[in-house]
Amino acid sequence: MARSCIIIGSGISGLAAAAVLAQRGVKVTVLERNATVGGRARTWEQDGFTFDMGPSFYWMPDVFERFFARFGSSASDHYELKRLSPSYSVIFGPNDRWDMPTGREAVAALFEQEEPGAGKKLTAFLDEAEVKYRLGMQDIVYKPSLSWSEYVDLRIMTGLLRTSVLSSLRSHVRKKFTSGRIRQVLEFPALFLGATPQNTPALYSLMNHADIDLGTWYPMGGMSKVMDAMRRVAEEQGAVIRTSDAVKRVIVEDGKAVGAEAESGTYEASTVLATADYHHVETDLLPPEHRSYSGAFWKKTTMAPSTLLFYIGLDTKIPDMKHHTLFFDEDLDRHGMDIYQHRRWPEKPLFYVSCTSKTDPSVAPAGCENVVILIPIASGSADDEAMRKHYFEIVAERIQRHFGTNIRQHIKVKRCYCLKDLEADHNAYRGNAYGLASTLRQTGPQRPKMKSAKVAGLYFAGQLSVPGPGLPSALISGQVAADLILKEHQPK
Repeated sequence: MARSCIIIGSGISGLAAAAVLAQRGVKVTVLERNATVGGRARTWEQDGFTFDMGPSFYWMPDVFERFFARFGSSASDHYELKRLSPSYSVIFGPNDRWDMPTGREAVAALFEQEEPGAGKKLTAFLDEAEVKYRLGMQDIVYKPSLSWSEYVDLRIMTGLLRTSVLSSLRSHVRKKFTSGRIRQVLEFPALFLGATPQNTPALYSLMNHADIDLGTWYPMGGMSKVMDAMRRVAEEQGAVIRTSDAVKRVIVEDGKAVGAEAESGTYEASTVLATADYHHVETDLLPPEHRSYSGAFWKKTTMAPSTLLFYIGLDTKIPDMKHHTLFFDEDLDRHGMDIYQHRRWPEKPLFYVSCTSKTDPSVAPAGCENVVILIPIASGSADDEAMRKHYFEIVAERIQRHFGTNIRQHIKVKRCYCLKDLEADHNAYRGNAYGLASTLRQTGPQRPKMKSAKVAGLYFAGQLSVPGPGLPSALISGQVAADLILKEHQPK
C-alpha cells in the first residue's frame, strides 16, 4: 500500500501529483532544490518588475479546469484569467504583420482575405483538429503509456482513423493551404512541442484547435499565480513541501525505492516519484545498476530546443507592441536546421517577445514595460557571454526596425538566462528548456517510461516522460503518475 510518497521536484507535475496523492490519504513530502516552487514556471522580481521566467502562453484552459475540478474548485477560484485579443502578433517582415484575432470566425475571415477559399478550408481543418483534441487531450494523454495495448480502444481508433495522424504536420497543413503566412501560423504551435513541423506528427494539429478555438489566456499577476494555486491545493490536501532542500540520492533497498536522501536529512517512503529532470535522476541519484536508460540511449534522443532568454525592464513603453509577438521575419526552416541538424546557434534566429505589461499593470512600474525575449537554440550547444551579447544586439536591432524603439537606451533591469543557468537551476540535460521533442519516434510508449524498469516503487513524471513538453502536458503527467501509483499500491 502506498502509505507515503517522496516527490522530487515541485514543478507543475510534482505539485499536481502531490495534490492527487495527498487527497487519497497518502503521506506526501515534496523536496525542491530551489527556494520557490514552480520549476521552470517561476517568476523573477527586480526593482518593481515581475518576469515569468519560463512558460508564458496559457493554452488549453480545460486541462487546468479538469485538474482543479478534482478538488471541487475551478481556476477562477484561485486566479483571474484574461483572454487575450489579439491572441498574439506575427511579424513576417517590414510593415507586414498579422494581429491574430480571437475566435474561429475572425481567423477564417483573415485567412480568406489572404487566400480565397482558405476560410472554408480552415473550418474543415479545425473540425478535424477538434476531433484529435477530444481524443488526444481527454483520452490518450491521460494514459500512462506503459505499452501500446493501452490504446487498443475501438472508439479511439475509430476516431483517429477518420483524421490525419501519422503524416507530418507540415504535409497536413500544406495539402490545404498555399499561403506562406497561413502555413507559418498553423505550423508555429509545433514549436511548443519541441520539434520542427516536418518532424511533428499531424496528430498535433490539435494544437491549432487549442490556439484558435480555445484561445490564448493570461493569469493576472503572472504564471506564478498558477503555481501558487497548485501549491495551496496540494497543501490543503495535506502534502508537505520543502524548498531549498536538494535530493542527493534515491534510496534503494532490495530493488525497491524506500526513500530519498536530501540535504536536510533522510526521508523514508513506500514510493518515490521523480518529477525533476529524468536524466539527472537516473544518472546522478541512482547507481548504474538501477538505471533504466543508458548514456547511449540519452545521446540518441532528440531534445527539444533550449532557449536564450532576456528579462528586460524598460523605462518607456513600446508603442503598438502586443502581449505576445512572434518574429517570423527570418526563415523558420533555416532556424530549425541550425538547431536540429547542425546543433548550433541559429545564424538568423526567429524569436518571441512577451510583454505582459500590455495586459497587466502590476508587473511593471507606471510608464514602464516588462519585456521577455526568447530565442530557441540547440540543446547542448556552447553558452558563453560573447554569444549572449551578440544575440541581444540582433534582437534589439530587429525590435527597433519593426517598432521604432531602441530598447538599449531604456534598460532599467536586465538579466540573461541560458543553457548554463538551466543546468544549474534545474539539472536540465544538455541545458534543455522543453524536454524531449514530440517526434513520431518519441511519442507515447516510446518516451522514457513513467515506471522504472529496474527499481520497484520508483516512478517518473514531467516533460522528459509521458505525455510530453509544455505546461498542460506536465500538469497531466503529474496526475497520471499519481493515479498509476494509487492503482498499483492502494487496495481496491
